[in-house]
Amino acid sequence: MSEPSQKIKHEIKSKGKYGPWVPYVFMAADFIVLNVLLITVNFLNHLLSPEIFKTILVLANAAYLPVARYSLPARRLRAVHMERLVAQSFKLVVIHAMIFFALITFMDIDDVSWKFYTEFYIGLLIAMPASWIVCRLIIKSIRRRGRNYVNIVIVGQGETARRLIQELQQDPGFGYRIHGFFDIEAPHHFSLGRYLGTIKDDLPQYLKKNHVEEIYYTLPGEDEDLMKTVVRLADSNMASFYYVPSLSRSIARSFNLQHVGAVPVLAAHSNPLDNHINRLVKRTFDVTFSSIALILSPIVFIPVAIAIKCSSPGPIFFKQRRTGYLGNEFTCWKFRTMKVNDDADRTQATENDPRKTRVGDFLRRSSIDELPQFYNVLKGDMSVVGPRPHMVKHTADYSRLIDKYMLRHVIKPGITGWAQVRGYRGATNELWQMEGRVEKDVWYIENWSLGLDIKIIIRTITNAIAGEENAY
Repeated sequence: MSEPSQKIKHEIKSKGKYGPWVPYVFMAADFIVLNVLLITVNFLNHLLSPEIFKTILVLANAAYLPVARYSLPARRLRAVHMERLVAQSFKLVVIHAMIFFALITFMDIDDVSWKFYTEFYIGLLIAMPASWIVCRLIIKSIRRRGRNYVNIVIVGQGETARRLIQELQQDPGFGYRIHGFFDIEAPHHFSLGRYLGTIKDDLPQYLKKNHVEEIYYTLPGEDEDLMKTVVRLADSNMASFYYVPSLSRSIARSFNLQHVGAVPVLAAHSNPLDNHINRLVKRTFDVTFSSIALILSPIVFIPVAIAIKCSSPGPIFFKQRRTGYLGNEFTCWKFRTMKVNDDADRTQATENDPRKTRVGDFLRRSSIDELPQFYNVLKGDMSVVGPRPHMVKHTADYSRLIDKYMLRHVIKPGITGWAQVRGYRGATNELWQMEGRVEKDVWYIENWSLGLDIKIIIRTITNAIAGEENAY
């Protein structure tokens, strides 16, 4: 056996040969959850006779067979966020209910009470997402240990490749092992990772000698012959080929592939919060969450107020004009964390800012200083989750420097946001930091869901407990 073949064999053995079966194992977990829940509901209530229950059990499993098949693409996705998995699992429960009740109607089963069905589907709406989350956490843990990964190479080394590698590497649990990069010619300066060579001279041999499973093509698509060459190389080496379009970093929305005749086109989805129902759902969540927070607030507010008063002379609360929804200004409330000074409306806090009090430093690092903003949420100026509101001066400055900056204001600002839980919290001393924050804010706007809001809130709480490096 040749040396390249031995290397590929070792690569396959080291990563585990059971990877393709993982989605089916987790699909089996769905059936276990389904059956355990049916048995539990019937056992606790003694609702059905043994004969009827057996029929219901068979029909429920039969109804889940097409649902399980439909779920396979979602099971195979690696770089997917948990809230999308939860949304997908909810959708599958609804599809199961439609098929299940159709089978029951066809079989003319009418002696089962609605109490049984109600308890079963309420339980399934809780148990199925929980099962998907647990399964995803298990597989991510396995991948972090060096198993069930996928070997990839990236063709191109421009801005599109840079953005792609940031997404692939953001979580080791995605299981991507990036071998390196190929391009038309050797770059003068290369900082993305390992440069492996040119496409025409080095890529063919590299694919033969290494177990590469996926190729991501990030070059512009105008060079049709070059792209065809890479596609043929992928096919001949049994690797999957993915084309990454060169879209602006400010375009974070999702697209649908459509066709105008034989020409493929990308159709942009509308913003989820353009939908009146989604806006009502978000506002209802905001009012409910902020009301509960304000009812419980004296537990925290009273000792914090006393500590602030004892730390330095001045008011308990700090009020500042900030830019809100559609660019309108509003008064944002916070606990005062600094000594009274004239630069508060112009200069951001720094890590060792002499203006901060000792109590204020703790409040900032724990995010407790933001709690009074629940009043802004209840009032309607803010949302619990959204792009962080900036002081008016910063809005004027950055709107001139950063394209798409004002897109942050097409929804209400938030107490916490996607940018903050993805590492863009704190001072923005460099322009690239604000550009990154704007990119994450626009992504949030384009991909909003209630599940995403809940995920961001949970991450904010866990980050506050663990302590954040940029919280100052």
